[in-house]
Formats: sequence, structure tokens, C-alpha cells
Amino acid sequence: MDEKVYVMGHKNPDTDSICAAIGYAYYKRETGTQNAVAARLGEINKETEFVLEYFNADIPEFISTVKMQVKDVGIDRVIPIYPEISIRKAWNIMQKQNVKTLPVIDTAGKLTGVCTLSDLTSYYMDVSINNFFSKSNTSLKNIIETMSGRVINNYTFDFSNTNNIIVAAMDIEEVVKRIFKNDIVIVGDRIDVHKRAVERGATCLIITGNFKPEDEFLKYAEDNNCMVISVPHDSFTTARLINQSIPVSYVISNKNIISFDNEDFINEIKEIMLDTRYRAYPVIDNNKVIGTISRYHLIKGNRKKVILLDHNERAQSVHGLEEAEILEIIDHHRVGDIQTLTPVFFDNRPLGSTSTIIASYFFESGIAIPRKIAGLLCSAIISDTLLFKSPTSTNTDEVIARKLSDIAGIDIYDFSSMMFKAGTSLAGKSPEAIFYQDFKELNLGRSKVGIGQVTTMDLEGINSIKDELLHLMEDICIKRGYDLVLLMLTDIINKGSEILFTGKSRDMITQAFNVHTAKNSVYLPGVVSRKKQVIPNIASAMNK
Repeated sequence: MDEKVYVMGHKNPDTDSICAAIGYAYYKRETGTQNAVAARLGEINKETEFVLEYFNADIPEFISTVKMQVKDVGIDRVIPIYPEISIRKAWNIMQKQNVKTLPVIDTAGKLTGVCTLSDLTSYYMDVSINNFFSKSNTSLKNIIETMSGRVINNYTFDFSNTNNIIVAAMDIEEVVKRIFKNDIVIVGDRIDVHKRAVERGATCLIITGNFKPEDEFLKYAEDNNCMVISVPHDSFTTARLINQSIPVSYVISNKNIISFDNEDFINEIKEIMLDTRYRAYPVIDNNKVIGTISRYHLIKGNRKKVILLDHNERAQSVHGLEEAEILEIIDHHRVGDIQTLTPVFFDNRPLGSTSTIIASYFFESGIAIPRKIAGLLCSAIISDTLLFKSPTSTNTDEVIARKLSDIAGIDIYDFSSMMFKAGTSLAGKSPEAIFYQDFKELNLGRSKVGIGQVTTMDLEGINSIKDELLHLMEDICIKRGYDLVLLMLTDIINKGSEILFTGKSRDMITQAFNVHTAKNSVYLPGVVSRKKQVIPNIASAMNK
């Protein structure tokens, strides 16, 4: 399945940022990008919440970062193994999956260890190991399965008390001298060795070549607590296979296991890989092992694909943008500082709303706009242009908004009254929530500036918390290193804004708006647009 294409607006999203993302994601899906999804970079405000509820639209998915994560690379989707399976079975699984590392899990699916090819080969090459059955808790199931054998008498036991493994390939007297109590004897059709081995206390005879002794001997072995197993292989092959029947838990280490979560960031796990040098590392998702990741996976990683709407400045965009692949930028603000590795579709128009641009794509291409999408885009245009009263509003915005209102079946003036009333209510909001509900960070020359905006139908209602807002702004200015922080308190009824400001560059307010004030606030009649009436003036003053 193709990876998602995230269609997203700016941080501290307003109605235009959210509705444009929903509308354009729908448009992209209708025009062939089936995996386009709307995303948001923060909590929605009350106005946007009202709009989404009114048109029965879902809140877009929240995205905190687009940095590359483990889930963005093509990990090896290996099948984990249980600790009790044989090393031969583990080897076969490695060969089948073409991997050299297998995660080991318990019955709950939790990671308990890692089995590597070197674990298997190191054990197999150690010729000094003999009485491993008593140490490894090898099961009868593993032995039977590994050697394709079958028990041919009526006595079975576990292998916890066994000693050495003897291959009866010598003169009978020499063989007998080497057999002791609880040994395992691998032997062919040598009937003379069979009985002598039982007499010496052997606890298991593994008879090769599918040879089956007489029933009388099988009963004799059973009475003397000796299990008899018949296998189809020759003695040499049987001796090799029995070593491969021990459980992987005997050869692996379950200490200092290094694993990664599916949500971990690639730049962080690179450092760990450089320090540890393992071939592969288990990957966990929701406490379950889903595969392994190696260094070569990092080379093939896919960057997240994004389409940016209603902004083109890094400070306003998603965290980790430098690691993402930007496909398109659609905006109606000044050209900012975002750079791309390759040419992209960039549509920047001097209009009052990004949603006006999105709606124009539908009309120009002849794609029908559903009522829900039309209502969302119309709401965004009304919001961003303050019902066409903002100096940023154009005739194009109004014409398209009216077309959309017809499709959505709403009266622009009645609806805007309800929307603004819902959006301008500050009841129950903290000063921090008020300040950040529509906040943008800008780099103006060498200065770092933060500008928030609150639209209200009752400017006097904010008077009681002005001091708290200014105190908050002073803290933000210091902690985040701003040269200037402003908050526009915009009265959409009387068309004006009170500007609260603080910072070492606060004198820029006097130069920008040709006003004189000894306080931290000034009322600017007719000023309602941050984009067209505030930012350009501040930038001009700072560049003088």
C-alpha cells in the first residue's frame, strides 16, 4: 500500500488551515492521490470546532512530527520464534526468510531474546560440548522432530538427567567400555550392542536406518528404563542432527537486548547502531515484535510526504520538516524560508484565504464539491476575511464564497454570525490558551517575532485578563528568545485591534504604526489583518 501524503496547515491552526487541509485532501483523492489525508499541527479552536460540528466533518489527524521513524523504513518482517524450538528449526526459518537474526518471544509475544546465525554456528562448532542434553532441557519433541524419528517401545522420559552421547562405531568391547549410566547411544542394526548398552545403563538407544529390533528386546529395554527411538538416517547424519535438537534458549543470550520501537526516530537509532554493531535489531510495536531492522534499511528509508497549506515558513510548520519530502505548497501569505530539495508545485496568491485557492481548483477542473466540503471552505473564507471586511479580502474571495454558500445551503450572514459568536467566546479559556489559539512565529530580518491574534465581538470583555496576558507574553518572550511579542485583540464589529506588546524591540511599534505610547498596548482603528496590516509594518520598521 502506498504511504500517506499528509495535507497540513500551520501550527496553532485556524479555521482556514484546518478546512483547507480537509478540502484539498479530498480534492487530491478525487484526482488520483488516494492516500492523501488531512492533518493538523495543533488543537483546533472553538470557531473551527463549531464549523466541523455544523458540517459533520471529522477533526483531522494530529501530527507532531514528520521526522523519519522506524515505521518509515522497510524493516524485515521476520517471524519471531519461541525459545523452546530446536536450533535446526531456527536455522531453517532463517534460510526460508533469508535473515540472520530472529527475535525470540514468550507466549505473550513479548521479546525475551535474540537468536543469531553466529549463535547457532558458534555452538555447532564447539566440539567440546557433549552432555548438553542435561543442561539444555532438550525436549523429546525436539529430538523426534529434528531426526524424523519415532519411539518404538513404551518408555519415554525427559532428557534432564542424561549424560554423554555415544556413537557405537567401534569394536563391541570398546563401545561397551565407553557406555555409562544415563548415556544416549546411537547405533545401527548391531543387535549385540543393543543389549549390552541396556545392561550398562544406557537411558536411550537411537537406532539408525529405520531398523526395528525384536519385540522381546523392546520389552527388555522398557523394563530397564531405556527408551528406543528409530530414525531413518545413517549414524553419521544422526549424530549431526541430534546436536541440532537442543532449544535455542540454550545458545542465545537474553541479557542487554537492544531493540527499537516502531515510533523511534531514525537519527536516534543510528547512534545506537554505531555503538553496538549488531547485525540486526528487533522492532517492537504495541509490545509485540514485528520484525528486525539493520543498517542497510536506513539507506532505503522513505521520507514522509507532505503538502503544506496556508504557510511557507519553517517556524510555522511541522517539526522535522527538513526530513520530509515536500510535494506542494499552497498559500496566500508572504514567501517565507522553506527550502526544498527538488522543484515542487508552489501556488501563492494574494487572496484573503487559502481555501479560496482550494475551491478554485474544484471549479476549474469541474470536480463536484460535496456540500460538506463546500461548507468547510466557505467557512474558512468567511473566517480569514472577517466576512470580506479584512483588507486582505478580494473580490475573488467573495465571489467564490458565495458560490460555496449556495452549494452548502447556508446564508452567509446568518452563518457567519453564529460562527463568530462561537469562535470569539473566551469563556473558560486560560491566558495561555487565548494567546496561542492563533499564533505565528516569524523571522523578520535578524529579529525573531511572535504574533498572536484573537478575534472577538466584545473587546471590553478581555480587559479583566490583560495584565495576565502581558505577564504571560513577557515570560514567553524571555524563555523563547523573541525580540518582540505581540497579541492582536481584534474587534470584528468595530473593525479595529488593540495591540499588546513586549520585548526588547517594543519601540518598533511606535515606528511601525506612527503612534506614541508609554504603555504595553495601543488601539489601532481599522487594523484587523495581521498579514497585510501588521507584519509588513513591523518588518519595514525593523529593516530601517
